[in-house]
Amino acid sequence: MTTEVPEWAGQIATDLPYPLIFATVSGAHLYGFASVDSDLDLRAAHVLPVAEVIGLRTGPETLSTDGFRDGVELDVVSHDLLKFARLLNSRNGYVLEQLLSPLVVVTTPAHAELVALAPRLMTRNHAHHYLGFAATQEKVFAKTGELKPALYLLRVLLTGLHLMRTGEVVADLRELDAPAYAPDLIAAKRAAEHGPFPPDLAVALEKDVARLRVELEAARDASHLPDKPEPAAVRELHDLVVRVRLAA
Repeated sequence: MTTEVPEWAGQIATDLPYPLIFATVSGAHLYGFASVDSDLDLRAAHVLPVAEVIGLRTGPETLSTDGFRDGVELDVVSHDLLKFARLLNSRNGYVLEQLLSPLVVVTTPAHAELVALAPRLMTRNHAHHYLGFAATQEKVFAKTGELKPALYLLRVLLTGLHLMRTGEVVADLRELDAPAYAPDLIAAKRAAEHGPFPPDLAVALEKDVARLRVELEAARDASHLPDKPEPAAVRELHDLVVRVRLAA
């Protein structure tokens, strides 16, 4: 087993019972530290037919499925396009990362439209998502002492910081300005999904996390990103949802 995205990932996504707008790989594969036993996180957007939106029997806003294939654990989540658009029109960093993931396994013209709209929907308030996720991962790390939450903690703070400074979503820890010890942590994580964090780096991690949190808050306050999504982009997002729904 490797840490590469399996070639059958797209087929797993298209097995979902509704037409897809896109499907991408998220999680540790996207973040640059998938281990040999990491699960495969597929994230997607599907389109419910009009009858399942306006009638008495409505279709699922969110589809979730799991299982195994070729020894790989699967975690598949897809949102109906309307729900996905609502999340995209909020300060939700998850959906931005899913939409803009370079690990694309299913795409469509509507996917390309969403990708083009994304920069105009980014705001300085996305920093709240990254600060909140970091706080959660810090608690998990304190409880487990594992490598995984420590890497998630670094990754999320650095992704948020990069977004505030540049308006660009970069989720791969290897492409961010990570501490010098990060490559060794990534190598250790790849060998064992739930490996322990090296005790000799605990003080360094604590200092770096505190520093990055302060830098992210400062970058949010100084960011060129607006407080709210661009109104014209929100209108275009609305029009896209209506157009795609009516064509389904």
